[in-house]
Amino acid sequence: MPTHTLHPRAEGLFVKTVRWLEVVLLVLSGLALVVGGFELLRHGGHAIYLLFGLGFIVSAVLLARRSVWGAVLLAVIAVVAMVWALVEADGNRWALIPRLGMPIGFAAVALLLMPWLEGVRRRVSWGSAAALLGVTAVLPMLLPDNSTTHDALLAEAAARAPDVPIPANTLDADWPAYGGTTGSRRFTTLAAITPENVAELDRAWVFNTGSLPENVVGGTNKQKQKFAAETTPLKINDHLYLCTALNQVIALDPGTGAQRWRYDPKVDPAFIPYSAACRGVSYHESAPAIDPGVASPISVIEKNRLDETLDVETTVERPNAACAQRIIAPTLDGRILALDANSGLPCKGFGLNGEIDITDGMGDVLPGMVAITSPLIIVNGVIVTNHQVKDNVDIDAPSGVIQGFDVTTGELVWAWDMDRPDRVGRPVAPDEYTRGTPNSWTIASADPELGLVYIPMGNSAGDYISYERSEAERRYGTALVALDVATGRPRWHFQTVHNDVWDYDLGSQASLIDFPTDAGPVPALILPSKQGDMFVLDRATGKPLVDVEERAVPQGGVEPQLRSPTQPFSTYHTVAQPKMEPRDMWGMTLLDQLWCRRQFQRASYEGIYTPPTAKQPWIQYPGYNGGSDWGGIAIDPVRGLIITNYNDLPNYNRLLTKDREISGGGGGEMGPMKGAVYGISVNAGFRNKATELICKEPPYGGIRAVDVASGETVWDRPLGSARANGPWGIPSKLPARIGTPNNGGSVLTGSGLTFIAAATDNRLTAIETATGEELWSDVLPGGGQANPMSYEHEGRQYVLIMAGGHHFMRTPISDALVAYALPERP
Repeated sequence: MPTHTLHPRAEGLFVKTVRWLEVVLLVLSGLALVVGGFELLRHGGHAIYLLFGLGFIVSAVLLARRSVWGAVLLAVIAVVAMVWALVEADGNRWALIPRLGMPIGFAAVALLLMPWLEGVRRRVSWGSAAALLGVTAVLPMLLPDNSTTHDALLAEAAARAPDVPIPANTLDADWPAYGGTTGSRRFTTLAAITPENVAELDRAWVFNTGSLPENVVGGTNKQKQKFAAETTPLKINDHLYLCTALNQVIALDPGTGAQRWRYDPKVDPAFIPYSAACRGVSYHESAPAIDPGVASPISVIEKNRLDETLDVETTVERPNAACAQRIIAPTLDGRILALDANSGLPCKGFGLNGEIDITDGMGDVLPGMVAITSPLIIVNGVIVTNHQVKDNVDIDAPSGVIQGFDVTTGELVWAWDMDRPDRVGRPVAPDEYTRGTPNSWTIASADPELGLVYIPMGNSAGDYISYERSEAERRYGTALVALDVATGRPRWHFQTVHNDVWDYDLGSQASLIDFPTDAGPVPALILPSKQGDMFVLDRATGKPLVDVEERAVPQGGVEPQLRSPTQPFSTYHTVAQPKMEPRDMWGMTLLDQLWCRRQFQRASYEGIYTPPTAKQPWIQYPGYNGGSDWGGIAIDPVRGLIITNYNDLPNYNRLLTKDREISGGGGGEMGPMKGAVYGISVNAGFRNKATELICKEPPYGGIRAVDVASGETVWDRPLGSARANGPWGIPSKLPARIGTPNNGGSVLTGSGLTFIAAATDNRLTAIETATGEELWSDVLPGGGQANPMSYEHEGRQYVLIMAGGHHFMRTPISDALVAYALPERP
């Protein structure tokens, strides 16, 4: 049988089927591109989609007639697509995928069909197809991988480590607070696990909390779908302490993961707000004292035997320390629990039977409207209590009041109601704390010596409108407020957004640091924001140590008279990217990229701080999940580096007038904002409705090292692979480091390692802090949307992470707490 012929070869059934399938797909794709391309052109967009669509249709007609010119035309389109892709990619290899997939695929098939069209030799046909595919494979290699390195600063950081002494007040064996300490550096001096031996790291033990949606008693299916544990355990002496998604408090053996005790506060699932989350508990130790409300070990055993309804499961006997060591735990229904750290029993001298209700004085509070999802900070004997108020439900929401309670008795010490600075104690009904004021849902930090607690504030009850806000709300909203822990009154505040209508609430802890200046180290803090800025402030006065510039921002929107003409921008460091362009839209094919590009052209977008609009959608970039969130930053004081993971995601929003149906007007997360003129539709991440892919091209998240002294980037890498991500939620299994959305932070070790999960590929990763090189990773049982921590027990270093998953991040839900360690040596 000849290998080629000068006449068209006879088509078999297979070849004929392939040709006609190509014809049908070309026609359908062409029609979609013509219609969508015309609409895009009408809104001022690029004409190439329309031209490609016409070219596909003409090629289909030619191929239907078995004309070789159909293949030639498709080859020309493929070459044009390559040139266009390289121009628009602007150095991003991921930008090639939607621009080349269809043109190259159609052209390659058509070239392979040429021997059956007009007598083209097979070697010419197949050689042309191979050349086309070969060039396509090479193109991504011509573009960088979205990583950057500052070689000089990297060399400095690597050389600095052996010569710099470990600073005072850093951690060694224990992890006594959410961020390691109340200063939240997330750094431990432990150094047994090193860059040289981390490849040997293995699971030491796994503890399953049992806190899973299917195990919840009561509640609706919608409530059960909102699990996101986010837990970081504490390690104090020979105990680990953690809370579950529904606020059960558990103590474990740090060497084996065996349960010591468990306390169940019986939280009703109806109180789940956005997520069933408990980021952690708090620890306080005071001088031993007799507390008649704490049972002795004998009475604990008797109580377990006599009363099956007791909420404590205890398996060990501990000396009665009368709650001198206590765990302070938050709940989703607004309670604060005080539990004996050794037995898990409620401290009866605290509030009523070991608990207090922070909603006292707030008036009407519907289930789910007020929740404590973050660990509370304890400073100089005061539990400083901040809480979440569900946004965009009702302008008349419960108050965001910050309260201080005595850690021993639970009595109210002070309350800071920003609209009532004269108020000292709890209001007496019918009076109540001012409704709708900004709340603080995340983790605070503190300087006990200064007597200051640093509260990252959020927004008023309606995130996207501001006409009803008071002067105090406009002053303190989206600001870091330094409260005097003795009086509850502000000493200073620093606002990161003026009159915020973008939900840019401060989600990260401020991290305390001795900041290097020409005059010597200054006690300071680093404050990250959702916009991507890092602000460096004197922690005693709140004054910036590095300049903050007020820059002009877009004006207009539905409240033009209320928009600030300028907003603050840090000159120290930002992870924020340049203004998005139409070419930054993405998809798996030309078709879904075209859909995203059309949405982009339809929307109002003038860059960061584009004001909210009702007549058309508006793009918010970065979105409310951009920059830094509750995972915070980590600081290596030895290498002089800040490690920050970040998101690079837009939102696609629209204000909805009340005559539009709030339930379907915007195609995203809906907020009725009852009592306001508008409701809100938020498409978080700006996702394609059909494929569920993010419309902006990757990377969507990264991790970088920042030089403390200069604020310059030392290295920057995409964080997270594409393994667990793909269209329609189908995992691609591709190991390519695409840079995924992420939630959660990192922990740094004295040996120069950064441990982080956070990304949506469900992996815990070890990175060399000085260079950014990935050294080790392990697949977790669920999503790793939690901050890891490290501790030592009986001479062995462990790295611990809650692999609980996250409904908003679309990662698998799990109840596994996973501990890693090096193999034990004989």
